Amino acid sequence: MSAAVDLHYPFDGQWLTQNSPADRVPSHGTALFAASYAIDFVPVDDTGRTAPISLRSLVRPESPDRFPGFGRPVLAPVDGVIVAAHDAEGDHAAHRGLPSVGYALTQRSRAAQGWIALAGNHVFIDADRAVIALCHLQQGSVCVEVGQRVRPGDMLGRCGNSGNSTEPHLHLQAMDRFDVERARAMPFTLRGSLPASGAIVDSGKI
Repeated sequence: MSAAVDLHYPFDGQWLTQNSPADRVPSHGTALFAASYAIDFVPVDDTGRTAPISLRSLVRPESPDRFPGFGRPVLAPVDGVIVAAHDAEGDHAAHRGLPSVGYALTQRSRAAQGWIALAGNHVFIDADRAVIALCHLQQGSVCVEVGQRVRPGDMLGRCGNSGNSTEPHLHLQAMDRFDVERARAMPFTLRGSLPASGAIVDSGKI
């Protein structure tokens, strides 16, 4: 296995960790599209919560702008060069409760459509040792261009709900090459370690 690439956290504020490779590999239950070591972060408010759950949210899809992290800045986690920047995909409704069951049943069809159907709007950073992918960005928010050099903390775009996403969140993964369908997943750490699923990361306290 390749040595882990160490990254900075790609955000400010409080974010809830989900699907962490600290708990299992493959972290998302699949090795497809080099996702074995991927991790998800859901932005939360100062109380550590996402959008309140109501009776309506249990039975109907919700607008993504109900969620506290929709539109929150996503930052470069590493020094490198932008090799992909895509933000043409729409931000769809969020799905919790019963709607999430129906949404899960359509996941296979999205996988069959390929990378963009899963990742939605995304940025790739070539960091020499690895290509870093940041996915599910808000439509129209990507503010970097292919060929641009970025450094940790530079703004890339905003948290959205594009691609295979049940609520606004950030998907982060590392790969050994730009071609996702041929790439191999690479392990990584964040400031020297990895948070477990369920942990709330406060970037201001790291």
